[in-house]
Amino acid sequence: MGTKSLCRVLALSVLTVFASALAADPPPHYASLRKDQAFLREGPSYAHRILWIYQRKDYPLRIIESYDAWRRVKDVDGTVGWMHHTQLSDTRTALFVGFSQSAIHADSSPASKIVAYAAPGVVAKLKACKPEVCEVETSGVDGWVDRRVIWGVDAGEVFQ
Repeated sequence: MGTKSLCRVLALSVLTVFASALAADPPPHYASLRKDQAFLREGPSYAHRILWIYQRKDYPLRIIESYDAWRRVKDVDGTVGWMHHTQLSDTRTALFVGFSQSAIHADSSPASKIVAYAAPGVVAKLKACKPEVCEVETSGVDGWVDRRVIWGVDAGEVFQ
């Protein structure tokens, strides 16, 4: 094989790898429910059985796979199923977890004034995250919480 042919083969190989990477699913990420009611199905079509009906707008879900207009999602309890993309929003939210109320602080310092408490199950809009804390807003209260008391953000995820 000549140098010119070898270069063509290498170029085609690189293009094939690049095209495969573009076609691959995006990495897992979080979304939330667009409306008060959303159907979790066992497969990626309306013909598949409904496994669960979520009844809480803004409830956070982790998108783990995509197929056509369908998203495979996972919830805080580990339940996995498929939802049509129209039932999901890119709005970032978080769910308070645990067995007791969590303090919401005035600023990112854990020593700052506590402005409210959130019970397990409360859904909050996620505004920003630092390595240890996240800024949330719920029921008109804006503040910072320890990221260990919420679900809907990856460990080490930082954003403004």
